[in-house]
Order: sequence, then C-alpha cells, then structure tokens
Amino acid sequence: MQNYAFGVHNLHSIRVGVLGASGYSGRELCALIAGHPHFELAFATANAQRGTTLRVRATGRVHEIPLIGADDADLRSADLVFAALPHGASAEWVGRAVAAGCRVVDLSSDLRPGHGGSEHALPDGVPSDAPYGIPELFREQVVGARVVANPGCYATSVLVALAPLARAGLIAPGATINIAAASGVSGAGASPKLELLFAEVTEDFRAYGVANSHRHLFEMRATMEALGVDCDLLFTPHLLPVDRGILSTISVPLSRPIDDALAPFRAMYANEPFVEITRDLPSLADVQHRNVVRIGARVPTGMRTPTLLVFSAIDNLVKGAAGQAVQNANLMFGLDETAGLHA
Repeated sequence: MQNYAFGVHNLHSIRVGVLGASGYSGRELCALIAGHPHFELAFATANAQRGTTLRVRATGRVHEIPLIGADDADLRSADLVFAALPHGASAEWVGRAVAAGCRVVDLSSDLRPGHGGSEHALPDGVPSDAPYGIPELFREQVVGARVVANPGCYATSVLVALAPLARAGLIAPGATINIAAASGVSGAGASPKLELLFAEVTEDFRAYGVANSHRHLFEMRATMEALGVDCDLLFTPHLLPVDRGILSTISVPLSRPIDDALAPFRAMYANEPFVEITRDLPSLADVQHRNVVRIGARVPTGMRTPTLLVFSAIDNLVKGAAGQAVQNANLMFGLDETAGLHA
C-alpha cells in the first residue's frame, strides 16, 4: 500500500496539486496521477474531509492520500493544479494558483465558453479566453497553455461527435440537432442528494435538465458557433441507474446525402489516439475506465430529408473529466499526450 509523504521532491517529475479531491472527478484524478510516469502528487484538498485519507487504486495497488483543507495547501509547491471544485467556486482558486506560478486545468464550467449560463467576473490573472480543452478539436491552443478550461462530460460526448460533420459542411444550415444523452449517477457528483439514493435510482430511467436547461448546453452552443455552424441544439439528458458512462444519440439534419456514414469521422480522427470509430453501435461497456470517445453512425431509412444518426459513448469520469484533464496537462507540459492514460 503506497503512502504519500508530500515533502519529497523528484527533480524529474511535475509536482501536481488537486483541489477538490473528494469528488468523483477528484478521486479519478488522484488515481491517474498515482499511475502517471511524470506526475508526483504535491497535495490533495477536500475541506469537508480534511484530516482523512483517500484511498485510490492505481499501478496494481492501493494508494493512501492524506486530504487537507484548501487553505492549508501550499500552491507554490505545485507546478500544475487541477481544480475539481464546484461551479462558481473554482475561478477564485484558479486565480490563486496562477498567482502562485502554477499551470491550471479547471474542471468546472467557470472558464468554459458560455460559463455554464452564469455570467460572472473572473478574478485578476484568470484568462477570459482560456483554451477549451478538447484536444481532438483544439490541440494547438492547448499545447503550452498556462490555463485550460476542461470541457463538461456531455459536451465532450456531443462535440467530438459533431465536429467532423461541422468541418465537412454536412450540417444543414439552420438545422435543429436533437441530442438525447444518458449518464451514470456519478455525473451528478458526490454530494448527497435524495433523488440519487440507490433506492431512488435503481430500476428507473428518467430525463432531467429538460427544455434546454442543462449547464453543458451553453458550451456546446458556443463551440458549434466557433466551428461555423448555424444550428439549434435540443438537448435532453437522462439519468441511468449505472455508476459511470454516457451514451449520446444525436439526430443531425444534413446539407446533402452521404453514402458512408462513418467517412467524415474516419477522415478527421484517423490519427487520434483517444477516438474510436466503430461499425457497431458503441456501448458503455466499451468505454468504462478508458479515456476514449467511441463513435458509430447510421443513415436512417424512410426520411424525407437527409439525416444522420450519430452515437457517442464515453466514460464521464475519464474522457468526460479527469482523463481529459490529464490529456490536456500532458499537452501543456510538452509530454506525450497519452502519458498516464489508458486508451
């Protein structure tokens, strides 16, 4: 069992701090850091659980990580900080970490395009135009960046699936793209909620955040606009009675018919280590505990206008959060993009 003593510094490693280590994404980050060949954990914070020990599995064993309060963390001891804090609370700590000389990957919506629908002033030193960290779409902006806005889980699933169609000019102008996405319960976070208790969730399946009220829609809209697409998004998330994973089914009106449903995806993602194109339909079992987006597509029959159905599956805690954050950090520090990650 590995026990972390945070005073030892390896000159060949990058010192990493995790703010918000007790949440599901924070725990996943700690596990990935423990198995990363170039990262060394400097501190992990969790205000409500300060003084306790977090146990994560990595590298074939259990790692014990002491949790401290955020105010007790020495930000200057870290080269890199992952901010896995609640939306609205993260930007302040991003500012503190930047002032301490750290590079930062922020997992909240505070720095994302559209800011999750909440307008707020950013602290001094926090860029209002931080790169949006979907490397498959915006790798050049992420490389060497000081601060990166890590995308939301639903947004990752949807935007990676839509970008090839956008860049190929295949989305009909003024189209309404219908997105039905289902997520495991971990997507709602670790805070106790009555509606997320086992007895409330098991053997049930329900929609939530309906009528375009979910936070992730704002970054989806902003990114589709940045990709030059004039469209409406109708986004309906659902809660699945499983631990982790997102499956998105996306109906896309096309500007012209296509014969090979997978051709646009193969063309864009042929050399991407974390995107898989499948002739079959992707499922949650294909992607759980992996930093990958798995995409399938079908041309439906009996439609009066050209339409494509796109299916996208990710692990919401890995490619949808912690894994993508590590992928972004690798690029920020000039490391192999795949370091510490399982495709």
